[in-house]
Amino acid sequence: MSNEVTLSTAEANRSSTDTASDRRSNRRSFLKNTMIAGAATTAGAALLTKGVPAFAQDKSGSLSKGDAAILRFVAAAEIIESDIWLQYNELAGVQDGEVSKLASKLIPGYPSQITGGNTAYTNAILQLDGDMNQYISDNTEDELSHEVFLNAYLASKGSDTVNLDAFRTLPSSQATGSNKTFGRLTNLTQLTVHTDFWTRYRSRRGNPDLGDKFRNAIPTLAVGQHTAIPRTDADTANANFIQAVGYTAGFHFPWIEQGGSSLYPMLAQRARNVEVLRILLSIGGTEICHFQTWQDKAGNILPLPNVIDPVTGVSVTFPDLNSPPFGGENFQTNLIMPEPTTFLSRQFPPCSIIRPTETAGAAMGAVNALTADGLFIGQSTQFTQLLQDLAADADAARR
Repeated sequence: MSNEVTLSTAEANRSSTDTASDRRSNRRSFLKNTMIAGAATTAGAALLTKGVPAFAQDKSGSLSKGDAAILRFVAAAEIIESDIWLQYNELAGVQDGEVSKLASKLIPGYPSQITGGNTAYTNAILQLDGDMNQYISDNTEDELSHEVFLNAYLASKGSDTVNLDAFRTLPSSQATGSNKTFGRLTNLTQLTVHTDFWTRYRSRRGNPDLGDKFRNAIPTLAVGQHTAIPRTDADTANANFIQAVGYTAGFHFPWIEQGGSSLYPMLAQRARNVEVLRILLSIGGTEICHFQTWQDKAGNILPLPNVIDPVTGVSVTFPDLNSPPFGGENFQTNLIMPEPTTFLSRQFPPCSIIRPTETAGAAMGAVNALTADGLFIGQSTQFTQLLQDLAADADAARR
């Protein structure tokens, strides 16, 4: 039996005059019923065994409805992040078993044994820094700890929690070092990576909260679909190509974490309970640490022109980031702290800040960015609907 959840004819034909709340309620009920009906499947059985729904209801327990919705959304975001980082860790993380053993206790069916990594890919990643494999493992452990804590906190308050295990249906990399048969939530082989974070955090005038736009550091990564992991061992045969794959990952790392750096302070502005605010600010601070580390390492790329993907024909060029149009005082690659820029209003003096932090539409903006990145290519419609519902509820939260 397939783990794929499909919409019923009635749901698909439902009148567009239904309210957004009605549509969310109907989808959640449908998802719940489908999960129970599919309990004979591995994913369904795991869900029932753990007693955690794969959908978000409105049960908030002792938390306000808005605070519970915010925490559920960031829990879902952390589960997605963990899925991304586990794939990177299998192929290029430290192979000491610490992360795999932790993940096996938290994710049904995840193997506890090490994969041994992928030597060619790991070496490509290590070109950015000799400690990259350790950083990858540490980042993975952090994200796993975040998702578990958030769900545990929600449960302690009598609130519904989030479990996405039934949506682990995307195929794994078939390269050496991957858990080849384990299903994934995310797709790291068809990414469109926007690297405007590089110029945004080095700008002394621009702020996306004020409508400013920024150029991509690696323009070709924002065009077409690029793989950030070897799909098969054939991807490791050409030295230039596997290095380009490693560099793509090197810029995808900070792209992932710059989103979390902004998301937590965005949603913190909507939290009502001081303890919930404390959680958001504390976890958000770790996401900022991640971003600063990864953007520093991305700056260590060496020029690599016009590398063609042998499977898709897509081209990528990694330029010299210390040369025009970059380089100079504002764009030198060893600038890893946010340059002072405009904050709140252009009438105020520059201030070093995380940006953006405008709270309106924060959660839905995160879902849209993750989707545009290509991470959910191949996922079911029900998965993206669920994320959109979680985001809509989080964005509806008010202090």
